[in-house]
Amino acid sequence: MIGRKKEVEELERLYGSSKAEFVAVYGRRRVGKTYLVGETFKNRFTFSHAGLSPIEGRNGKKGSMKAQLEHFYNSLKLYGANEEHAPSDWLEAFFMLEKFLQSKDDGTRQLVFIDELPWLDTPRSGFITALEGFWNTWACHRSNFMLIVCGSANSWILDELINNHGGLYGRVTYELKLSPFSLSECEDFFHGSGVLLSRYDIAQAYMILGGIPYYLNYFRKGLSLAQSIDAMFYQKSSPLRTEFDRLFASVFDSPDRVEAIVRFLNKKSTGYTREEIAKAMNMKSGGMLTNLLNELIQSDFVIKYVPFGSSKRDVCYKLVDPFCLFYLRFVEKQTSLGDGFWQQRIESQQIVSWRGLAFENLCFVHIAQIKKALGINGVSTTESAWSKRPDDTEGTQIDLIIERKDNVVNMCECKFYGDEFLVDGDYYRKLMRRQDLFSKQLPRKMAIHNTLITTYGLAYNEYSGVFSNVITLDDLFG
Repeated sequence: MIGRKKEVEELERLYGSSKAEFVAVYGRRRVGKTYLVGETFKNRFTFSHAGLSPIEGRNGKKGSMKAQLEHFYNSLKLYGANEEHAPSDWLEAFFMLEKFLQSKDDGTRQLVFIDELPWLDTPRSGFITALEGFWNTWACHRSNFMLIVCGSANSWILDELINNHGGLYGRVTYELKLSPFSLSECEDFFHGSGVLLSRYDIAQAYMILGGIPYYLNYFRKGLSLAQSIDAMFYQKSSPLRTEFDRLFASVFDSPDRVEAIVRFLNKKSTGYTREEIAKAMNMKSGGMLTNLLNELIQSDFVIKYVPFGSSKRDVCYKLVDPFCLFYLRFVEKQTSLGDGFWQQRIESQQIVSWRGLAFENLCFVHIAQIKKALGINGVSTTESAWSKRPDDTEGTQIDLIIERKDNVVNMCECKFYGDEFLVDGDYYRKLMRRQDLFSKQLPRKMAIHNTLITTYGLAYNEYSGVFSNVITLDDLFG
């Protein structure tokens, strides 16, 4: 398996433990949860089952409680259970599972995997009560038993299992949130797939698709980055052209509202406050909006941060999911198909401008690599952005600020260039004015380190000394 080394090690450690284990795996749709569990354990499952999608069943049978129970019964039969009829409810379904597991128990580890667990919890099904009874009455007392559950509905996993305040309180023995690949893991993925791309193009692939293995799997040997993007999005049968429409439907309880928030956040790269979002959505700035925003954060679509110099009440929510950002900007309204859209426009000003903003987002989700390059892994930091509206002097904006507990602030410039970045006199003076404006917002004990994050480094000239630190694309792959 490419990547996921730490996750595989943890799963294997839990499999080898001498007590009952209840493991919850969750993460963004398409991030590879099922693949991780399947590849790690392959033929070691005593029983496995996957819930039916609720999407097609909203006005029909598929995904209903009856359909879910029948499907569970079929899975039991496939593994050799000797039952004559489908269970009438989930209490009976889990009792059938207990009997089956007891009949197969030879003292070795018994591994049960239930994928898309939230889909089983249909309205008024009593599923949580039955799962609680199964674990608390039977499973938790079996030292050789291991249960792994999976789901893309992160809020359900968190609310009903990990943060459950009822009978399942504290029962999950290990939680594993699967995040998108880093740049380095994307590189490993491409190498393993035989796809030859430079780090410059891998970074652009990340800026379009994020580190989502399912999307990266559509790259083909022998095609350039631009050819691959055209094949994925700009042909009539393109596999990802309709992905955005499916992205929220099977994961969120209120997919229409979640999508509306995503579309609103897409309007400003620095994000919006809760009050601004509430006003735009015509919602109260309370419980429901909090839940929706938390769901987006847990699914890695959105991050929240406090703009530098602001109070915690002014927290901003920023859309960082590359796929959503790319789709809403370049795919949704594009009707001309099959003309090599991306190949023909890769040097257009529109795409050059997009690369700059997309690279800022890439930096925001690779803070760990940036800190490593700065040699401050062990230093506590807070990341944010800062902008100053024009007044009697001028306005300005800083792409990324890393405020450190060792009394240093890294004022970061994120520049995606095809060559070494060159500082000329005009840019030098602009940077000095920006530093002067920013320094007025800092305590006197804080020092500013101008930091350049770019692709191929900094060209040496009389102005290059303005940057205390230079971080390259190779560092972001570290």
